[in-house]
Amino acid sequence: MLVTGGAGFIGSNLCEELVHRKTGEIYSLDNYSMGSEKNHVAGVNYIRGDTRNISELLTVQADLVFHLGEYSRVEQSFQDFRKVWHYNKIGTFEVLEYCKNTGAKLIYAGSSTKFGDGGLNRSESPYAWSKASNTELIKNYGDWFNLEYAIAYFYNAYGPREISSGKYSTLIAVFAEKMRKKQPLTVVSPGHQKRNFTHVSDIVEGLILIAEKGCGDNFGIGSEEEFSILEIANKFGGAIEYLPERRGNRMKADLITDKTRSLGWKCQNSIDEYIDCLRRNYWESG
Repeated sequence: MLVTGGAGFIGSNLCEELVHRKTGEIYSLDNYSMGSEKNHVAGVNYIRGDTRNISELLTVQADLVFHLGEYSRVEQSFQDFRKVWHYNKIGTFEVLEYCKNTGAKLIYAGSSTKFGDGGLNRSESPYAWSKASNTELIKNYGDWFNLEYAIAYFYNAYGPREISSGKYSTLIAVFAEKMRKKQPLTVVSPGHQKRNFTHVSDIVEGLILIAEKGCGDNFGIGSEEEFSILEIANKFGGAIEYLPERRGNRMKADLITDKTRSLGWKCQNSIDEYIDCLRRNYWESG
């Protein structure tokens, strides 16, 4: 099987679990724009390159493709639209062509931005638009070419191997790093935008279940616990510094987990427990 983006945050955790379950030969295709060799997992065959060249780079035939290897940041996508187009449109088209031509089942990592603010957010950023329109293309491939697929939607992943600094860093890792350095926690205004923070191990469990049993669209993988960004900052307990509002930053997203729960999935982790663990082991211990 193939994991695109297998050296990234979610992809590396997925690869690690697949190796643990002894699911067979596992390949990763990653261009390392957000991934890192530090995330490599023993037992995975790593290929460096773009999904745009998947048919040339992948010399074996995969029967299952987890497609996680796309551009995945909202606010930054306005400045990175060329990357969004190359990775999320051209790259995903080539992944679809590969699956169509080989008969591989596709598990596509959609984005919960599609459901932001009652669906109004789906075109509020290049990233949100690219992901939402890709789900339509995938469903058409299913109708047009009998492609076997399932589309999963992640909700604000956190956990081991998050990016903690730089342009593509994610919130929980940023807050933990700022606490370690005794710096204010930066909260994008207005601060009461809501998120369903979901541990990466719960996302990985959902992905594997969907690959085994799922077919079609609307497999949401998200925690039922919903918190504002300000509430999360207060759980960390540091000083708060507000940043200006940003384009494309949704206020909330509808949680759709019924189809995933019907497969036997259930969220097992709590953001409160994770923050408590970080506090004990990451900044208070220092």
